[in-house]
Amino acid sequence: MQSAPIHLPLVRRLFARPSRLQEAEFLRREIADRMAEKLDLIKIDAKHIVDAGCGEGSDLPRLMTRFPQAKSIMGMDASWQALMRSEFFDAQIKSSQNSLFQRLFHLKSSNSASVNLLCGDFAAMPLAPNNVDVLWSNLALHWHPQPDQVLREWFRVLARNGIVMFSSFGPDTFIELKQAFSRVDAFPHTLPFVDMHDFGDMLVAAGFATPVMDVERITLRYQDARQLLKDVRALGGNPLATRRQALLGKTAFARLLSELEQMRGSDGRIPLTIEVIFGHAFKPVPTKLASGESIIRFDFPKK
Repeated sequence: MQSAPIHLPLVRRLFARPSRLQEAEFLRREIADRMAEKLDLIKIDAKHIVDAGCGEGSDLPRLMTRFPQAKSIMGMDASWQALMRSEFFDAQIKSSQNSLFQRLFHLKSSNSASVNLLCGDFAAMPLAPNNVDVLWSNLALHWHPQPDQVLREWFRVLARNGIVMFSSFGPDTFIELKQAFSRVDAFPHTLPFVDMHDFGDMLVAAGFATPVMDVERITLRYQDARQLLKDVRALGGNPLATRRQALLGKTAFARLLSELEQMRGSDGRIPLTIEVIFGHAFKPVPTKLASGESIIRFDFPKK
């Protein structure tokens, strides 16, 4: 299932410039806070954790605090420029040097959790199967053209009883901007984000058990239409292969601003809807072998 004709190399380029992304960091932190509240309600003993689409690694300290007994925490992102800006980048280089030093001189390593950064596609993770206890992904899934393939890959790397927890933009995100652009030209200027129910179906198809889906709406209000557009670009921009290839002309841009101005509410501000989908699901213990034979488990009382 392809959610949209997303051009992945363009996604990487859009997230390679920190200055253009900083304006929207407040929203990413807000949604991460809401994800953390949901995760706190779940009891799980996690030893190996992955943050898929970690960007600069802003959520990694939160995961370290939430799972102090973890043995490893990995941040994975398709943009190496974003990873290089992470506070953990220099620490990883130093850790690699220390590890080499320890092997050369047969020294014992620390038992504390290590944080590693990996650049790659989270739909094809270079990880062993059945190993990750918690896979966390904040506002990253909607940037991939094949979310169903991503969820199958996440299922593969998760350990039995491991959990995936993610957030993604839903179809009503930027609805005001979509309406304004529809009166300017016929090109798609925002992603056609996947619906909550479709994500639930994808999770089940991937093999996850009893997925829990939730949706919340955040309405941002702007005094300045240009700031609204700036924040939308800071959330990633438009990586569609079918996007308008040329910049809007002065006349078209003036029309866009005029359409946004007409949307001012009773408070005198322009609304911008952010629909956030939250999902989590567990990887169940298998009940059948690959050959189709049923697995029967005997749990003997402990002495």
